[in-house]
Amino acid sequence: MTHPKIVVMGVSGSGKSLVGQRLGQQLGVPFFDADDYHSPANVKKMANGIPLNDDDRREWLSDLAALIRDNDGLVLACSALKRVYRDQLRAGDPALQFVYLKGDFDTIWSRHSRRQDHYFNGQAMLESQFAALEEPGADEAIVVDINQTPEAILMQCQEAIAERD
Repeated sequence: MTHPKIVVMGVSGSGKSLVGQRLGQQLGVPFFDADDYHSPANVKKMANGIPLNDDDRREWLSDLAALIRDNDGLVLACSALKRVYRDQLRAGDPALQFVYLKGDFDTIWSRHSRRQDHYFNGQAMLESQFAALEEPGADEAIVVDINQTPEAILMQCQEAIAERD
């Protein structure tokens, strides 16, 4: 029996980790946070308010594709901002599903301002993520509006995943 492989994606502060953890529990598959796989150099860059570029992300995305390939099922929280990044992740499994947590800048910035002990630093970095974001369409991902409770978001994700299976 194969288990689902899902990437919960979106800009920083969209709720990827919270939704991903709960989704993994409900699906009975392990949860991984892509942030845990950044190199020390990438973490230092972000902690200093410097956005990552494509070169910074290349090895990180390769490591994540290997993680996807090596697990029977999983939920991975990962920004996956550009289609080319999502394509790199799909190299780990062509059947990989994406759940895009969609929100506007003001909503997500208000969440960021309440965060403590996170290395993602500054409004400029969030702005850079929105600038880099190539929103997936319904053909590429399950799109979920984050302006609802975590429970409602999770229910919407589960229903959409069940429909695609």
